[in-house]
Amino acid sequence: MLSIVIPTLDASAGLERQLQALANAEVAGSAPEVVIADGGSGDGTVEIALRHGVALVTAEPGRGTQLAEGGRAASGRWLLFLHADTVLAEGWPAVVARHMRAHEGQSKAAVFRFRLDDVRWQARALEFIVKWRCRLFALPYGDQGLLISRELYDAVGGFRDICLMEDVDIVSRIGRTRLTCLNHDAVTSAERYRRDGYVARMARNATCLTLWYLGVSPERIARLYR
Repeated sequence: MLSIVIPTLDASAGLERQLQALANAEVAGSAPEVVIADGGSGDGTVEIALRHGVALVTAEPGRGTQLAEGGRAASGRWLLFLHADTVLAEGWPAVVARHMRAHEGQSKAAVFRFRLDDVRWQARALEFIVKWRCRLFALPYGDQGLLISRELYDAVGGFRDICLMEDVDIVSRIGRTRLTCLNHDAVTSAERYRRDGYVARMARNATCLTLWYLGVSPERIARLYR
């Protein structure tokens, strides 16, 4: 019924925690299929995936390319795309099952509520900004996950083989009327914000988004992002 697709590239620290959170989960009476789409990790990510007994596919590095490959390998009628450093809050199987029952076929895709694993006020401020960005512009990012039926995924063309901005690209094709936000948290590691600084990281993300809408190629944006 459900396939969970996780792109990885040297993601061992977050992946272990995420796969433990997914272990023994049942959605609509069955265990979800988990597909790791790895972009050439050298840090033990592949070994973790094999130890947990999940499906493993390889792809050229680049989140869009890896998500697209994982989507092709997945067999579920529903697909849940998650970043490797994002863990769904307890109780997520029931939330996902309700959405799946209510929205078969091409009805609606869904994302989760954005949360960071940081107690500082800067994290709460960013969460507030993301909430209103989603409400006003229907523009969630990939760290909120994406739950979508296979039928709708195929209808909009799936993830494109691009190195960056794949999340903005696909939600723009899904469209506001076919996208909803679930009342449940997806908790993402704040490590990159702590490392780079909240203001600097938010400014870089905003710059990348602006360049995308100005028509700059994902490859050029990726060079700035990195």
